[in-house]
Amino acid sequence: MTVTIVHVQVKPECIAAFQEASIINHLASIKEQGNFRFDVLQSEEDPCRFALYEAYASKLQASAHKETPHYATWRNTVADMMAEPRKGVTYTSIAPNGNI
Repeated sequence: MTVTIVHVQVKPECIAAFQEASIINHLASIKEQGNFRFDVLQSEEDPCRFALYEAYASKLQASAHKETPHYATWRNTVADMMAEPRKGVTYTSIAPNGNI
């Protein structure tokens, strides 16, 4: 399993619109083959800070997510809402389903 955590800092005036666009992306992403989780998280300390937790069965399926129409729509919709470029960090799952 491969997990990507995408860190996003959103402009204060764009919080609601970012949430809406991200929920639409979430609803389509959880239907993708190999998707285990696709969570949209908002910081309790800083409401402008979000994290997307994306867990896929394989790197290939995680990469396929970036080729979907709903991802392209989300990416284009939220581009101007970000206070800084988003940053994705990829992890290999150790538990559950990891290989040690």
